[in-house]
Amino acid sequence: IRVNKMISELTQLAIKAAIEASKNILPIYKSDDFEIEIKQDNSPLTKADKAAHNIISSILQESKIPILSEEGKSIPYETRKDWSRLWIVDPIDGTKEFIKRNGEFTVNVALIENNTPVIGIVIAPASGIIYFSEKNVGSFKSTVNFDSFDYENILSKAQLLPTHNKIETFTVLVSRSHLSKETEAYVENLRKKHKKIKFMSKGSSLKLCLVAEGKANCYPRFAPTMEWDTAAGHAICKFAGCELTDIKTNKEMIYNRKELTNNWFVVQNRANHLD
Repeated sequence: IRVNKMISELTQLAIKAAIEASKNILPIYKSDDFEIEIKQDNSPLTKADKAAHNIISSILQESKIPILSEEGKSIPYETRKDWSRLWIVDPIDGTKEFIKRNGEFTVNVALIENNTPVIGIVIAPASGIIYFSEKNVGSFKSTVNFDSFDYENILSKAQLLPTHNKIETFTVLVSRSHLSKETEAYVENLRKKHKKIKFMSKGSSLKLCLVAEGKANCYPRFAPTMEWDTAAGHAICKFAGCELTDIKTNKEMIYNRKELTNNWFVVQNRANHLD
């Protein structure tokens, strides 16, 4: 597929923003000083988070579409509620993974239209893996060479998701941190249905991308996340034929809500379900 003929300028702009941020994060990742601060919610913040936020914001400003970023100043709902389109950005998703240097952190950029994701970019800077998706085009996985960034090369190597169509054992993704009691209960129910279950754990929004790839059947998340943690990965899942369901509403998760903390959710890959 000639992907570049199909994807819009906005998707290309978002890819550029995420790649430029990644290029600037890597030297900090390899350095000895992250300049770690602790934010009000007790989560860590490094100079890489700030650098990535500044780069992504400056590039996305070209689009004249407002930006909601984890590291930007908080924007009152009164201002946001009338935005029919906005970028939702997590400059570094998985800052704890970044600090541990285990490579499982990502840069997330999503475009939301009428509360629904229509574009998503997730890059894992440590591995150079990039996922990107656009409504009516699909979801793709490719690789980036940060030393000689060649946009055409990324598109020419892009594989349409899902790349894996059959999973032998029902596979559930769990967080790198801990399993909540609710997650354990959910998994128990799956066990009754599928007898054999395999677990995979990953940090950051890579969990969403693994479901989109077809490497896992589901990812239950019964613990707090924010809109910027899921928006880009949700777009990757959605246009790869997967569903991200808000447990409270029992509908697809929506964005730019008054309350930016997500409800619990489950991501499911319906295509290769072993029913």
